[in-house]
Amino acid sequence: MNDFRYAAVDSPRAALAAIADDAGAKFIAGGTAILDLMKDRVENPTLLVDINALALRAVEQRDDGLHIGALARMSDVAAHPLVRDGFPVIAIALEQAASPQLRDMASIGGNLLQRTRCPYFRDPAAPCNKRAPGTGCGALAGERRRQAVLGTSDSCIATHASDLAVALVALDASVQVAGLHGNRAIALRDFYREPGDTPNVETALEPGELITEVAVPALAYARRSTYVKVRDRAQYDFALASAAVALDLEGGTIREARVALGGVATIPWHAPAAERALAGALAAREHFERAAEAALAGACGCGQNDYKILLAKRTLVRALEIAAG
Repeated sequence: MNDFRYAAVDSPRAALAAIADDAGAKFIAGGTAILDLMKDRVENPTLLVDINALALRAVEQRDDGLHIGALARMSDVAAHPLVRDGFPVIAIALEQAASPQLRDMASIGGNLLQRTRCPYFRDPAAPCNKRAPGTGCGALAGERRRQAVLGTSDSCIATHASDLAVALVALDASVQVAGLHGNRAIALRDFYREPGDTPNVETALEPGELITEVAVPALAYARRSTYVKVRDRAQYDFALASAAVALDLEGGTIREARVALGGVATIPWHAPAAERALAGALAAREHFERAAEAALAGACGCGQNDYKILLAKRTLVRALEIAAG
């Protein structure tokens, strides 16, 4: 780990000013992600700006939906009655992420910004376009079992790590972002960037911007939502495939659906083709299977990870069965 300076701030303005004064500065909240990357010498900040004193921990219901402060801890959000009752997919995704100890420390904003667990990204001696642009992608010719089958490019096939982000993408959530030149809202579906030729550009955040809040719109049918995660180990492991779904049911007919996939794509993967396949259909397995085929229509494996395509289809079907009740 390289030497770095540390500064604690007590307002968003002070946090943004501190970052603006040092191009190598990074924010730190729970520290569960950035400290690991610093130990691996993947991240080498010159300054850590501690934002834990900022008043960004509230979880509250407003007229337009659920609002979650970026510094709220994952375990607190998962246990909150507003989340458990109105947006169960969020609670389930959080409870299946990391370990209890990490969930007690990790912040919501930090979780959304966590970086890939690809071993080539986390090994400074390995080629990785995401970590060191232009060096190549070690995974393309190496170990590919856990890599992505959707949203890939010749430059990067690393999967996105966050469970929470998949649930929030399914619910049309957005993030509120603060910068020295003003605040703005970014839909989660537009927040994450597919790798293309620039896998090092992972989000729509501008340098020095800070996530302050997550906003989830007041979808009445978010109550009928769930998250299914398939992984090698039952605890403390990242998804091989996951699915977040929410269904608006009238009788046995699906009026509207929301679908997102995790563990199989370079970003939290919104599946509009699956949503269209479900709209107006009976809540029956044959229609769930048709939606799963639509969701994975563009998937492309590279040998070792071909199994993920079928696994993701079955994971989505299972999630839809649970949500349909």
